[in-house]
Amino acid sequence: MKKALKIIVNVIAWVVLILALLITILVFSSDRNNGIPNLFGFMPMTVESDSMKPTFKKGDLIIVKEIDDVKSLKEKDVITFWTIIDGQKQKNTHRIVEIIDNNGNLSFVTRGDNNSIDDTIPVQTGDIIGQWTEFKVPGFGKVMDFLRTKTGFFICIIIPMALFFLFELYKFIMTLVEIKKPRLTEDDEEEIKKRAIEEYLASQKTNDGEDSGEDTKEGSKEEAKPEAKAGSEEKAEDTAKKDEAPDNKEE
Repeated sequence: MKKALKIIVNVIAWVVLILALLITILVFSSDRNNGIPNLFGFMPMTVESDSMKPTFKKGDLIIVKEIDDVKSLKEKDVITFWTIIDGQKQKNTHRIVEIIDNNGNLSFVTRGDNNSIDDTIPVQTGDIIGQWTEFKVPGFGKVMDFLRTKTGFFICIIIPMALFFLFELYKFIMTLVEIKKPRLTEDDEEEIKKRAIEEYLASQKTNDGEDSGEDTKEGSKEEAKPEAKAGSEEKAEDTAKKDEAPDNKEE
């Protein structure tokens, strides 16, 4: 049971460490890539509006992958791209509803699944960030946003990693202690077993001796009782004889 528990704890510790490392890589990579985390070409992103509802909604986490060839895109694909919203450059994720080919220069008309009209600005190839992989985690986008804050990074990344390394240090110290302990040879183990057997047999003999002594005492007491009774009877007879003797003389 202890061995199984130890294995489970080790597995959990390594899983936590791997997740912490992955999130750390994502957080630092986002700082170098215009705020877009990138791990081997895959980019986790938080949905910031309900324009694509019910496909995904605000607060969900979606995974977008880099596109090697924009010509592979087709209508109904969902892409993430840079666009201008309220005068600011922002990321947006909408579905392609039309592809415009202007002498080999492609542009894409997009629309949110929850919107009734197309986006006003067609997406140029240079503005495309990636294509949605159709993988999403409902509500987990808020968690990713929290992890990217200083507080979230400290609580969810720094502390677990510190605990992991302390746990590994404890295991290392305990291993050194076990190594330094003198190990018993086979002869030593046999000698210990032999002594244990001898002590057990000696204790058994002692107990048997005490039991036999108690039996002897009880037997002697029982023998002494009839002898004492007979002696008292003899004394009573002698006393009666002495009492009869003076009466005979008077007659």
